[in-house]
Amino acid sequence: MQRQLPFPKHDGPARVAIVGAGFGGLALGIRLQSAGIATTIIEARDKPGGRAYAWERDGFTFDAGPTVITDPACLRELWSLSDSDMAADVTLMPVMPFYRLNWPDGTNFDYSNDERALRSAIADLDPRDVDGYDRFLAYSAGVFAEGYEKLGHVAFLDFASMVRAAPALARYQAWRSVYSMVSSFVRNEKLREALSFHTLLVGGNPMNTSAIYALIHKLEKDGGVWFAKGGTHALVRGMVAHFERLGGTMRLGDRVAEIETLGDHVTGVRTQSGWRGDFDAVACNGDIVHSYRDLLSQSARGRQMGARLERKRFSPSLFLVHFGIMGEAPEIPHHMILFGPRYRELLADIYDHGVLAADFSLYLHQPTASDPGMAPPGCSTFYALAPVPHLGKLAVDWEEIAPIYAERILAEIERRLIPDLRSRIMTKFYYTPKDFSHDLSAYLGSAFSLEPILTQSAWFRVHNRDDKIPNLYFVGAGTHPGAGIPGVVGSAKATAKLMIDDLVG
Repeated sequence: MQRQLPFPKHDGPARVAIVGAGFGGLALGIRLQSAGIATTIIEARDKPGGRAYAWERDGFTFDAGPTVITDPACLRELWSLSDSDMAADVTLMPVMPFYRLNWPDGTNFDYSNDERALRSAIADLDPRDVDGYDRFLAYSAGVFAEGYEKLGHVAFLDFASMVRAAPALARYQAWRSVYSMVSSFVRNEKLREALSFHTLLVGGNPMNTSAIYALIHKLEKDGGVWFAKGGTHALVRGMVAHFERLGGTMRLGDRVAEIETLGDHVTGVRTQSGWRGDFDAVACNGDIVHSYRDLLSQSARGRQMGARLERKRFSPSLFLVHFGIMGEAPEIPHHMILFGPRYRELLADIYDHGVLAADFSLYLHQPTASDPGMAPPGCSTFYALAPVPHLGKLAVDWEEIAPIYAERILAEIERRLIPDLRSRIMTKFYYTPKDFSHDLSAYLGSAFSLEPILTQSAWFRVHNRDDKIPNLYFVGAGTHPGAGIPGVVGSAKATAKLMIDDLVG
């Protein structure tokens, strides 16, 4: 049913502002503009992308955050809405293997959808687990159908929608953790880690995150793992080009200071530069606490929700070391996971105890394995990512700690993979939880917003449309379905349907 909203009060199409030009905001902008809604995206930083920012240093190109692209169909759909072809703006390159997993004892495990190679690798760990893996894949396919295909692009606006989804969630034992569910199928500890680590890519602890997130395996198996030629930010630039081609407006380098309200309705947006615009609706792609507590501070609803959200559980932060080296590294694939000597205990240190542990697990990204153009000729681009406690659990001076921690990470990579690494480094810098807080207004420096536990998922997450302010909407990691590129693009699909129904009918 179309909602009776008191707008537009002007001639022409409805006017919408989106706060934040991350993947969610850009995907939403494309959908709205494709539907004939005049859309302006307002971004605080000098480049679009949000967490998918990029830097160019000394001839090297460094992606800031997400580098694993799955479900390319959800991206292509954004272009197909206007009978366009994503390939005109973006070149996606397949990554194989998806990931190489490495343990301190030297064991390597290449994870991909090459069935013969994968089964052989599983048999090398424990032949008894091949059958268990088949059963796990069947389970993953089931939760993919229920949790992603049926529910991943649909807004949960009332508790009744959660009740309707409950039987399917119960059937797949959603109350269990991913690690627990994986462990019920396979017995080898390394394989358990290999099949459960994926939740870390969306901010979830494998020991606590709902088993529904096992759907990631089916998502990758069917759609593959991809990389955008030129870096993930090349995908961002392609989305911007398409959005502007459709007539959308980008406003960069102008931080939103306030979402203006009158009574229980949003009326417009004011930025720190003094610019303001009247809009029929506003969608927030920024941090959810910042959006409510700071941008809506003049509204009782904003203050109430800000205080409520501050009491939620938030995903950890990240520490990233970006470095470019002299020479090529063909023996190192595009994506690697370097597990530390502990798994469960390290996760407890990060998520529960707020400890910056002496050991760590790392995600190592080498985009030049797929695209040599990300570095000067004969050189290689890397970043190493370590999950770390957010600022609410670990209150340290990151300006003091960062150089020390970066050196420890580089020493570990040198010890395990590149013996002469530090002598080959041509440029390096790091990004800390404090930078997430400052650059992205991320509450507690969280890299993924709300922790994706069952009681903070679907209806329990920030709703795609606010319950009290009917022309205020949300998109991105903090709303349903959650973090990760497919997640935030899915949130844009859910939010766009609400907005188009409300504004156009």
